[in-house]
Amino acid sequence: GYRKVFEQYAQALHERFPSLTIVGDNYPPPFMRASIAQFIGIAKFVLIGLVITGYNPFPSLNMDTPNIFTWAIENKLYAGLMLFFISNAIEGQLISTGAFEILYNDVPIWSKLETGRIPSPSEMFQMIENNVRYTQQ
Repeated sequence: GYRKVFEQYAQALHERFPSLTIVGDNYPPPFMRASIAQFIGIAKFVLIGLVITGYNPFPSLNMDTPNIFTWAIENKLYAGLMLFFISNAIEGQLISTGAFEILYNDVPIWSKLETGRIPSPSEMFQMIENNVRYTQQ
């Protein structure tokens, strides 16, 4: 993902600008999305626990047992794996921001959040060269 792209860009930049300090970090997701992802993570383990143990909470809640829950209890392994992988995919989508930003002397010169794309290596080199020239004047 983006970590690999960052490492490739960092290596290319170090070759061209050896004195440049490069820092990479994760951009935090919005609070609401992070909270929903956290809730899904907890619900995932609760549901998997219910399926594996075969405990049916619906009668104690005066509710009919949904057919999908009955199916899940009858197919524990398949249902557990499906719950795990689908919920992980949803959690990953919620916490992924896709942020990729380049700052030079704490001044933003590129933001994927604003442009919707990652700069090509030549664009990146040109932006940094322009900023180096500008700061040397």
